[in-house]
Amino acid sequence: MRTAAGAVGAVLLSYGVLLLFEGGQYADVAIWLAGAVALHDGIVAPLVLAAGLLLAGGRASRASSTVRGALIVAGSLTVIALPVLLRPGTPNNPSVLPLDYPRNWSLALVAVAVLAALLHAARWVRGRRGSRRPGRST
Repeated sequence: MRTAAGAVGAVLLSYGVLLLFEGGQYADVAIWLAGAVALHDGIVAPLVLAAGLLLAGGRASRASSTVRGALIVAGSLTVIALPVLLRPGTPNNPSVLPLDYPRNWSLALVAVAVLAALLHAARWVRGRRGSRRPGRST
Protein backbone atom coordinates (compact mmCIF):
# COMPACT_ATOMS: atom_id res chain seq x y z
CA MET A 1 0.00 0.00 0.00
CA ARG A 2 2.85 2.39 0.82
CA THR A 3 4.50 1.69 -2.51
CA ALA A 4 1.26 2.40 -4.38
CA ALA A 5 0.67 5.61 -2.42
CA GLY A 6 4.27 6.66 -3.04
CA ALA A 7 3.92 5.97 -6.75
CA VAL A 8 0.69 7.97 -6.98
CA GLY A 9 2.34 10.81 -5.05
CA ALA A 10 5.36 10.78 -7.39
CA VAL A 11 3.10 10.91 -10.45
CA LEU A 12 1.08 13.81 -9.00
CA LEU A 13 4.27 15.65 -8.02
CA SER A 14 5.64 15.19 -11.55
CA TYR A 15 2.39 16.53 -12.99
CA GLY A 16 2.57 19.56 -10.70
CA VAL A 17 6.16 20.28 -11.73
CA LEU A 18 5.14 19.97 -15.38
CA LEU A 19 2.31 22.47 -14.84
CA LEU A 20 4.71 24.82 -13.05
CA PHE A 21 7.16 24.81 -15.96
CA GLU A 22 4.41 25.25 -18.54
CA GLY A 23 2.73 28.08 -16.63
CA GLY A 24 5.89 30.09 -15.98
CA GLN A 25 4.76 31.13 -12.50
CA TYR A 26 8.09 30.52 -10.78
CA ALA A 27 8.15 33.78 -8.84
CA ASP A 28 4.56 33.37 -7.59
CA VAL A 29 5.22 29.81 -6.44
CA ALA A 30 8.49 30.79 -4.75
CA ILE A 31 6.78 33.66 -2.90
CA TRP A 32 3.90 31.40 -1.82
CA LEU A 33 6.28 28.70 -0.57
CA ALA A 34 8.41 31.23 1.33
CA GLY A 35 5.28 32.71 2.89
CA ALA A 36 4.02 29.27 3.91
CA VAL A 37 7.32 28.41 5.58
CA ALA A 38 7.49 31.79 7.35
CA LEU A 39 3.87 31.51 8.51
CA HIS A 40 4.37 27.99 9.83
CA ASP A 41 7.74 28.57 11.51
CA GLY A 42 6.96 32.06 12.75
CA ILE A 43 3.36 31.75 13.92
CA VAL A 44 1.74 28.31 13.80
CA ALA A 45 4.55 26.22 15.33
CA PRO A 46 5.28 28.60 18.24
CA LEU A 47 1.57 28.88 19.08
CA VAL A 48 1.14 25.11 19.09
CA LEU A 49 4.22 24.64 21.27
CA ALA A 50 3.12 27.37 23.68
CA ALA A 51 -0.37 25.89 24.00
CA GLY A 52 1.12 22.45 24.64
CA LEU A 53 3.41 23.82 27.35
CA LEU A 54 0.60 25.77 29.01
CA LEU A 55 -1.72 22.77 29.03
CA ALA A 56 0.87 20.28 30.17
CA GLY A 57 2.31 22.48 32.89
CA GLY A 58 5.77 21.13 32.10
CA ARG A 59 4.69 17.48 31.90
CA ALA A 60 3.29 15.36 29.11
CA SER A 61 -0.39 14.53 29.31
CA ARG A 62 -3.10 13.10 27.11
CA ALA A 63 -4.98 16.40 27.10
CA SER A 64 -2.00 18.36 25.88
CA SER A 65 -1.22 15.86 23.11
CA THR A 66 -4.85 15.96 21.95
CA VAL A 67 -4.93 19.75 21.98
CA ARG A 68 -1.57 19.98 20.20
CA GLY A 69 -2.84 17.62 17.51
CA ALA A 70 -6.03 19.62 17.11
CA LEU A 71 -4.05 22.86 16.91
CA ILE A 72 -1.77 21.41 14.24
CA VAL A 73 -4.79 20.39 12.17
CA ALA A 74 -6.50 23.76 12.74
CA GLY A 75 -3.32 25.61 11.81
CA SER A 76 -2.94 23.55 8.64
CA LEU A 77 -6.55 24.23 7.68
CA THR A 78 -6.02 27.93 8.28
CA VAL A 79 -2.84 28.08 6.21
CA ILE A 80 -4.58 26.30 3.35
CA ALA A 81 -7.61 28.61 3.59
CA LEU A 82 -5.70 31.89 3.95
CA PRO A 83 -5.57 32.79 0.24
CA VAL A 84 -9.34 32.50 -0.04
CA LEU A 85 -10.03 34.10 3.34
CA LEU A 86 -7.82 37.11 2.66
CA ARG A 87 -8.99 37.67 -0.91
CA PRO A 88 -10.79 41.03 -0.89
CA GLY A 89 -14.14 41.53 -2.56
CA THR A 90 -15.98 39.25 -4.92
CA PRO A 91 -14.31 37.82 -8.02
CA ASN A 92 -15.32 38.97 -11.49
CA ASN A 93 -16.26 35.40 -12.34
CA PRO A 94 -18.65 34.05 -9.64
CA SER A 95 -17.79 30.46 -10.55
CA VAL A 96 -14.18 30.94 -9.42
CA LEU A 97 -15.04 30.99 -5.70
CA PRO A 98 -18.64 29.75 -5.60
CA LEU A 99 -18.84 28.72 -1.93
CA ASP A 100 -18.94 30.54 1.40
CA TYR A 101 -15.32 29.79 2.32
CA PRO A 102 -15.13 31.67 5.65
CA ARG A 103 -18.20 29.77 6.89
CA ASN A 104 -16.85 26.43 5.69
CA TRP A 105 -13.46 27.15 7.28
CA SER A 106 -15.21 27.97 10.56
CA LEU A 107 -17.24 24.76 10.37
CA ALA A 108 -14.07 22.76 9.74
CA LEU A 109 -12.43 24.32 12.82
CA VAL A 110 -15.52 23.52 14.91
CA ALA A 111 -15.40 19.93 13.65
CA VAL A 112 -11.73 19.66 14.64
CA ALA A 113 -12.51 21.01 18.12
CA VAL A 114 -15.46 18.66 18.59
CA LEU A 115 -13.48 15.63 17.42
CA ALA A 116 -10.59 16.56 19.71
CA ALA A 117 -12.98 16.88 22.66
CA LEU A 118 -14.57 13.51 21.84
CA LEU A 119 -11.15 11.87 21.55
CA HIS A 120 -10.09 13.33 24.88
CA ALA A 121 -13.34 12.19 26.52
CA ALA A 122 -12.93 8.67 25.11
CA ARG A 123 -9.37 8.49 26.41
CA TRP A 124 -10.48 9.74 29.81
CA VAL A 125 -13.30 7.17 30.04
CA ARG A 126 -10.98 4.37 28.93
CA GLY A 127 -8.42 5.46 31.54
CA ARG A 128 -11.06 5.53 34.27
CA ARG A 129 -12.29 2.04 33.35
CA GLY A 130 -8.78 0.67 33.33
CA SER A 131 -8.02 2.03 36.80
CA ARG A 132 -11.16 0.40 38.31
CA ARG A 133 -10.22 -3.17 37.37
CA PRO A 134 -9.74 -5.41 40.40
CA GLY A 135 -6.21 -6.43 41.17
CA ARG A 136 -4.74 -3.50 39.27
CA SER A 137 -2.49 -1.13 41.15
CA THR A 138 -2.55 2.58 40.41
